[in-house]
Amino acid sequence: MRAEERSGWFLTAPFVTFLLAFAVYPILFALVLVFLHWDLVTAPSLAGFDNVRLLANDARFWRSVANTFVFLAIHLPLQIATALALALALNRPLVFRAFWRAAFFLPVVISGAVVAILWSSLYATDVGLFNQLLTRIGLSPVPWLTDPRTAMPAIAVMVTWKNVGFYVIIYLAGLQYIPRSCQEAIEIEGVSPWQRFRHLTLPSLLPQTILVVTLSTINGFQLFIEPYVMTGGGPLRRTYSIVLYLYTNAFSYQKMGYAATIGVALALMIGLVVAIQRRVLGTAEAL
Repeated sequence: MRAEERSGWFLTAPFVTFLLAFAVYPILFALVLVFLHWDLVTAPSLAGFDNVRLLANDARFWRSVANTFVFLAIHLPLQIATALALALALNRPLVFRAFWRAAFFLPVVISGAVVAILWSSLYATDVGLFNQLLTRIGLSPVPWLTDPRTAMPAIAVMVTWKNVGFYVIIYLAGLQYIPRSCQEAIEIEGVSPWQRFRHLTLPSLLPQTILVVTLSTINGFQLFIEPYVMTGGGPLRRTYSIVLYLYTNAFSYQKMGYAATIGVALALMIGLVVAIQRRVLGTAEAL
């Protein structure tokens, strides 16, 4: 082996080691656990397809799947619309524009548990800021986190607020790449701001939108900290996410094999949904 090849293998060894230890091994271990019963105390025993059959007939699991899709149905459109609107606003010449850009990104780097505790206080039925404002304008307080109808939408709004800064940066980067000549040409045509947005800005930002949808979907399927801290999965299990159910089975019931089965099912679900999204949005991009 030549010296250049030895140097190449030596330089890639740390990354390969990291990949094997923290990616390949956990995936293979999870796949093995699907066919085992293991409670972290006794030795694992062969389960065959028991975990898969249990998953297929587990009403709580399918309830968590439905909850996660409800969350995504609210969160995705809200995330895209909010991030795009803020990016368009921050792309204009503003006083202290750098400050505003940093301010919107700040929640992204704050601990999710801290944000969840803060918003739990804001959502409090009796003393929360939101209900105090509603009371002052003559409306009745809303049980944001204790009503099955409002709990998941309330969490979706909070998650959107926390993550929007990251997606604003993605859209801002896309806005920088819209050629100035195209903007000037369409302005000369005398089109309205809405037409300019619809026929130039929005099509130009389609690659960024695909990225935002993909990342938001993956992060949405991993919803955990917010329902764990704010509602514990209630009320009536309406905020019980897939990852929260996985966590409960793994560390409350010590069903590591079944938890691994949920994890594998979640990974397959994410892959399928993202593939469908990419195909649909990719078709729109080709047009």
